[in-house]
Amino acid sequence: MKLFYLAFAGVLYLASFAGDAFAQSADHYLTIELKNGPVVIQLMPEVAPKHVAQIEALAKKGEYDNVAFHRVIDGFMAQTGDVKFGNMEKGFDASLAGTGSSDMPDIPAEFSKTPFVRGTVGMARSQDPNSANSQFFIMFAEGSFLNGQYTVVGKVVSGMENVDKIKRGEGQNGEVKSPDRMIKVTLGKK
Repeated sequence: MKLFYLAFAGVLYLASFAGDAFAQSADHYLTIELKNGPVVIQLMPEVAPKHVAQIEALAKKGEYDNVAFHRVIDGFMAQTGDVKFGNMEKGFDASLAGTGSSDMPDIPAEFSKTPFVRGTVGMARSQDPNSANSQFFIMFAEGSFLNGQYTVVGKVVSGMENVDKIKRGEGQNGEVKSPDRMIKVTLGKK
């Protein structure tokens, strides 16, 4: 009987951690206003704390407002977040969009076992796994080839139908002419 109580106590202890992780994540929402309506992303600080902190800091400063979806590949993903060259009201440069970042430092990779499925939000990076900064992408479909290779930061919890309406790019790289933008990005509870 003593063993049963110890096992039960262990289960309660582990459940308290799971509850804390859920509660922690429940307070981290990013709302992106698109031309077709809002997209709400539940950020996952329990999966990628440094990446989520950077996204939240940039959103609080308004850095993501008016930033283009510069790379959109049908059936794959929509990429945005180049705050240096992608702001369509301040210094937008279509030829450089996707090569810039923010004034904040790059972030070491926080790879996890969280899979890339429809609605997953991941951090964009260069060939260097520790080069993510401000750019992120939203998956249109499953992308298991990205698992363990890119950092997952969140998931779309409402408005995926608005993500589906983002203007698609052309060619293999998905470069978008006259791209859609994140009109306004805010933080807060759902």
